[in-house]
Amino acid sequence: MSIQKIDVKYTAVATAENGRDGRVASDDGKLDVVVNPPKEMGGSGAGTNPEQLFAAGYSACFQGALGVVARKENADISGSTVTAKVGIGQNESGGFGLEVEISASIPNVDEATARSLVEKAHQVCPYSNATRGNIKVELSVA
Repeated sequence: MSIQKIDVKYTAVATAENGRDGRVASDDGKLDVVVNPPKEMGGSGAGTNPEQLFAAGYSACFQGALGVVARKENADISGSTVTAKVGIGQNESGGFGLEVEISASIPNVDEATARSLVEKAHQVCPYSNATRGNIKVELSVA
């Protein structure tokens, strides 16, 4: 599989200080957060963590992709939500890996339509495209 060229419209820039136990800020100042490892990983859990930030970004992006698909399909996704759960743990090679569960609640369509919309959004979402084939991503509808 080759890397596809894209026509970049926007580039986000963020800088971390002290890694997982420090601070992350965007170059425009709109994001400036303390990051700490969660208690489950031996940290203080006082700040947010990279997995929460990834989950926030992925869920927002997936919701946007769901909107793109819904407009094409003429489906009503008003009142819908997307939740991303991002798990981190040690992998077989001794490093660390991630896994993701995306769950969408789309109250104004039947379950079959909801599943179809979620599957199609998974093909559109940039986060899904970036993770495909690299980490386990499970999709569900609530």
